[in-house]
Amino acid sequence: MSNTIRITKEFKFETGHALYGYDGLCKNVHGHSYKLSVTVIGKPIEDSSHVKFGMVMDFSELKSIVNSLIVKPFDHATVLNTNSPHKELADSMEKRGHKILRVPYQPTSEMMVVDFAKKISTALPKHLKLHHLLLRETESSYAEWYASDQ
Repeated sequence: MSNTIRITKEFKFETGHALYGYDGLCKNVHGHSYKLSVTVIGKPIEDSSHVKFGMVMDFSELKSIVNSLIVKPFDHATVLNTNSPHKELADSMEKRGHKILRVPYQPTSEMMVVDFAKKISTALPKHLKLHHLLLRETESSYAEWYASDQ
């Protein structure tokens, strides 16, 4: 049997950010309740003696990877672009006890999903591939990353 299957796990986290130089309200520090859908693609394990027989990947293993690389660092953090004057804002907020996540990019949903794809792709077992990510910033706004587009 050579079925190729996609499996998806969903995650939620609260994150603040500000977009330096933006011409709208998002130039101000604010937050979102992000929802991230992670889809991997592969073939179910065919060895009936294997403890993960019939699985593409154990959902708990995917959960562990995404929680450690994305959810834990981003949840309840303020994400700021340190290649902008927000570096000083990050330093100031951190001195006051805020959880700051410094990134080398403008922390839009589009750039965050690219960052997430790189991190998750490198952590997956070698026989699996990241198929796509969907990062929902609000109920009506989201960014998507597909491996096939890269």
